[in-house]
Amino acid sequence: MKMKKLAIISLCVALLITIFTGCSSKPTSTGNGGNTPKKQIPDLAGEWKQENSKSDDSYQAATISGDTITIYWVTDKGNTKSLYWAGSFVAPTTADEPYTWTSKNDHSKTEGALLASSDDTKTMTYQNGVLSYEASAMGTTTTVKLKKQQ
Repeated sequence: MKMKKLAIISLCVALLITIFTGCSSKPTSTGNGGNTPKKQIPDLAGEWKQENSKSDDSYQAATISGDTITIYWVTDKGNTKSLYWAGSFVAPTTADEPYTWTSKNDHSKTEGALLASSDDTKTMTYQNGVLSYEASAMGTTTTVKLKKQQ
């Protein structure tokens, strides 16, 4: 009988040790075979809308297509668009962020637009899903932040 009690107690202790050490151990697998997921090269083509506008009725919106980026001032609940920028776009070739390129103004498109930038180039940056650049109007410069529309 004493031997049976000792065996049961030993079994219980072993079971408790297994339970507690099993619960507190760290997983050995991340669920992806131990590999860190590879970042994808971002696809910047598409429609973008300003996320940091101080007005729901007035903001900037951009379209990236092929090797061009076109940016508009949008007002009147989206019913009025005025050209701000028509320039070059260089797609990223790596997933490294921040991604920056220098857009060259297509003056043949912007020279007759009253609200268009007259800058020859504009530095554009993409990081964490946000496209940003500096915009100036009437002596005020601000950093515009655009989010891609789905």
